[in-house]
Order: sequence, then C-alpha cells, then structure tokens
Amino acid sequence: MSEQTSFFENVNKSFDKAAKFTKWEQGILEQIKAANSVLRIKFPLKRDDGSIEVIEAYRVQHSHHKAPCKGGIRFSEAVNQDEVMALAALMTYKCAIVNVPFGGGKGGIKINPKKYSEFELQKITRRYTSELVKKNFIGPGIDVPAPDYGTGAREMAWILDTYTSLHPGEVDAAGCVTGKPVTQGGVRGRTEATGLGVFYGIREVCNTHKVMDKLGLTLGVGDKKVIVQGLGNVGFHTAKFFRAFGAKVIAIAEYEGAIYNENGLNEEEVFQHRKKTGSILNFPGATNIPKSSDALELECDILIPAALEGVITKENADRIKAKIIGEAANGPLTVDADEVLSKKGIVVVPDMYLNAGGVTVSYFEWLKNLSHVRYGRMEKRFTENMNKQILGQIEDMTGKKVGSAERLLIEHGADEVDLVYSGLEETMISATREIMDVWDSNPEIPDMRTAAFIVAINKVGTAYDELGIFP
Repeated sequence: MSEQTSFFENVNKSFDKAAKFTKWEQGILEQIKAANSVLRIKFPLKRDDGSIEVIEAYRVQHSHHKAPCKGGIRFSEAVNQDEVMALAALMTYKCAIVNVPFGGGKGGIKINPKKYSEFELQKITRRYTSELVKKNFIGPGIDVPAPDYGTGAREMAWILDTYTSLHPGEVDAAGCVTGKPVTQGGVRGRTEATGLGVFYGIREVCNTHKVMDKLGLTLGVGDKKVIVQGLGNVGFHTAKFFRAFGAKVIAIAEYEGAIYNENGLNEEEVFQHRKKTGSILNFPGATNIPKSSDALELECDILIPAALEGVITKENADRIKAKIIGEAANGPLTVDADEVLSKKGIVVVPDMYLNAGGVTVSYFEWLKNLSHVRYGRMEKRFTENMNKQILGQIEDMTGKKVGSAERLLIEHGADEVDLVYSGLEETMISATREIMDVWDSNPEIPDMRTAAFIVAINKVGTAYDELGIFP
C-alpha cells in the first residue's frame, strides 16, 4: 500500500470514527464520503530540447452539496489519484467547518517543477487549464482552483489568462481561480492567510480555560515555546505571527536538519540565512540538529508540523513532548499517532480546519471578483472622516489633545488587508468555538479532530438533506 493511499484511508478512518456520533444513516454517510467526479488527464509536452514528454494530471470534485467546488492545484512528483481524492475530501470538510460555501475540490500535476523551465511550466499550466475547460471542471460557478504545493500566484495568472481567452466577454471570469496577483484581481493578505489562520486557531485554543487548565499551561500564546517544522510559506508566517504576539520559536526544522535556540529564533533572519547559504544549519547563535525529525521530539508547549504528510506516526508519537500540536500541513499525523497522542493528553488541533486560512481568504477573493470592487473602497474615507469628527468633538469637550500615534490609530479607516485579517480572525475564532462546544457536549468524543469531523458531517449532511437529495 502506498503512502498516498494510506493518507486517503486516514481521512476516511477519521470520518468513520466521527460518523458514529452523528444522526445520519449509513447511506447518507457514504454519499458524503464519496468523491463525486474524478478527472484524469494525460497530454504531451514538447520540452525545450525538442523531446516529447507525457504529463499526467488530475482534478477531483469531491462534493457538489455547494457550488462551486474549491481547492488548490499542486505540482509534485508524488501526485496520484488517491492523494488528490484525499485532499479534495479534506477541502469539503474544511469549507463546511469554517462556513465557506464551497464543495471540496483538488488538482494535481505529476511533475517536479524544479526540473522544468518557466516556459515549459507555462505550457503545462495552460494546457491543463484548457483540458479543465473542455471537461467543464473550471469556472467561477463550477470549480475554482488555487495555489498549493509547488504553485503560486504566477501559475494562477496563467490559468486566468487561459480561461479568459477561452471565454471572451465573461464578466466574472476573474473568479475562475484564486490566489492571483493583486493586479489580476487577487486580494491583499492571501500570501500569509494560511499561517495567520493557524495562529488565530491555536490562539483561540490557548485562550480556552478548560483546555489550558487541563494541560497545566497559562492562558494565551505569550511566552509559549513553539517548534515549527517547515519554513515554507505556511511555516514562515505561522512562526512570524507567534513571535509577533510574544511566543518564542525555539526550533525550526527543514529537510536538511533543524536549529534550536532556547531564547527564540527570528524566522526572517533564518530565512535570509538559508537563502544565502542554502541551509538553515549553522545559523548564528543556534544549535544544529542534524536529523530534522528529532526536532519534533523536543520539549515545547506548541508543535507546528507545517511541511509534509505523515511525519508523526505510531513509531515516534510516544516521544512527542509538546502539549499542543497544530496541524498546519495536510495530514501530518496518522490515525495510529492520533490514538497515542490522545492517550497522552496532548491536544491536536486538526488540519481540516486549522489550515483553512487559505480557502477562507480565497473565498474573500472570489467574492471580490464577483462584486468587481476592492474591499474598503466604498467606506474607507467615510470611516476616516467620521472618526476625525468624533475625535475632534471629544478633544473640544475635554480640552485635551490626543497624541499623534493614537490619532493615527483612531482615525484609521479599514483597508482591504485590514478587512481580510478581520474576516479571517472571525472565521477561525467561530470555528474553534463551534468545535470546542461539540467536543464538550459528549465525554465520549475522544479528541478535537473527531469533534471537527462531526461538525463537518452534520453541515454537509444537512445541506444534502435540505436540497432534497435524500427524499
């Protein structure tokens, strides 16, 4: 059995574990679990050297209980149908938990992008998009891709341009894909969205008396010792926000090894060091840990696996010393590891909602594209002018003047990134509280992941039921 197949099985095992706590009959549960549509594509690529290579690619629409479907496209040699189906299923549950009205989708192209020129990658991306258009697997109301592992704003711009050229005059064409450059209809705050969402979710857990008392920790994230595995986009921004709010990132792990400093690490300085030297190792003031996985087993309050699937298994779960694990990556824990960690009393904040920052802000971008107006454009100046008047009235009445820094803060009208951050914060806080309430409601629910799946299953089941799909 391949690692990817086991990942899909892990998702379904977690689903089945939670399903017994819901009211839905087995047939309905099977429909919720099923991948509705699976597209497998093969197409030729003429390489820069004139040779021909056949490219394998996928797009899975897991659920149509909401439209459009939503999910990233990854470029990786590990891509296969089982992995894409598993990730599409997680997207369905993720969107349901954070109340984003999409069905789950996912795409993948089986390549290592580092082995192709920019021109070759552009040809691959554009051909993939045209194949999706042919099969009706992309569109603002059908299926909306986004960046994932190995892709970014550049590839999304290529997708948009290809889609637009095949749909001339479609007024909402920009909504066919999210994660675009801001100049092409993207939204400010999308780059850091997943890492910021991880921070907001864990911060809310850390602000819950019942959980922190049980773990023997003080409320809040201040002074908590954090270990981050992975210094990619998600890991970097997760570390950044934890440090900004008073936590200490004592270790950072990458594939070449890990570094440790009990007084804390600055993720930007580590990033620049790696950019300069090609490795995070030998960072000034830090101790090298040659084996990257050893960093996961260090003493800490919060462990953030933000890189690969299956890094914590039944083999190493018993050696994990963290009090809280925040799954920033997709599927970093196996089901067997979950069982071990649950018995140890470690709180696992599950991936299926914790890394939903990306899709939440993608939803904001999609809404922006459909409304054709930038967030804050209509009200920013009005709010600033109103705040200035209120502040002026207070100063006249009290005879006291407000300092310049305080004045700027009070007068400030919300811009797009402020509104995106605010919407993401509200989303993650609400989702965390909803999951916590379900977990608290039944002492037999073993962990937070099961509670999260219960929330997702109930929402998707209710949607199907209300649509009359189960008469």
